[in-house]
Amino acid sequence: MYQTDPPLSPEEVLPTMYDLMSEDPKEPGLPDHFHLLQPRLLDESFNSPSYPSDKIFTASDMNLYYDPHHPTWYKRPDWFVAVDVSPLYKNGDLRLSYVVWQERMRPFIIVELLSPGTEKEELGQTLRDVAKPPTKWEVYEKILRIPYYAIFDRYKYEFKMFKLDGGRYAEVILSDSRFWIPEIELGLGVWEGSYHNIQQPWLRWYDSSGNWVLTPTEAERRQKERLIEQLRALGVEPDLE
Repeated sequence: MYQTDPPLSPEEVLPTMYDLMSEDPKEPGLPDHFHLLQPRLLDESFNSPSYPSDKIFTASDMNLYYDPHHPTWYKRPDWFVAVDVSPLYKNGDLRLSYVVWQERMRPFIIVELLSPGTEKEELGQTLRDVAKPPTKWEVYEKILRIPYYAIFDRYKYEFKMFKLDGGRYAEVILSDSRFWIPEIELGLGVWEGSYHNIQQPWLRWYDSSGNWVLTPTEAERRQKERLIEQLRALGVEPDLE
């Protein structure tokens, strides 16, 4: 599903991920703390019943090379997931970048975390400079045709979801800041809670019952709590040290 068009020329004449730049030293600044934690929570809570873990690749702040006509052009989404692909490049190496014409599978959903300097581009409110590569919105909507595009404003804690409809993005009216995605049997929504001891609204995944998908740490903690309850029900006071 969501396969890309075949490359213009044989694969060997196009650059691979080893040939393409994975970092740009001229790019100003590094991700702030929120841009490190929020993608991590999206990773940890992405547990799709539709795809096993060996058929899911998630990435944050990774170069996404999208156009074989212009093989050095790339975007760096804050977070994305590609399904029905291996988490490793050609089942062996950790990826340096995600090269769409080699993977033959475009991302299924992209999440951008709004920043003051990139807000207009990510919301599709900037016009393209013909002397420069296309904007993120153009790439996601018109070139890659990403099925779902989510935007989360970390300052206002506003969540917007766009779904590809007839070749263009249509904003979805959200109920309770949640959106269900049937293809992956997961929903994306705004959760108010503490993650890494930081209490605030976060974007995370929920299951078909409407429950937030637990992170590995949360699942381990819940399992421990249940064990303690079972021991106490048997009249045994557990050693909690």
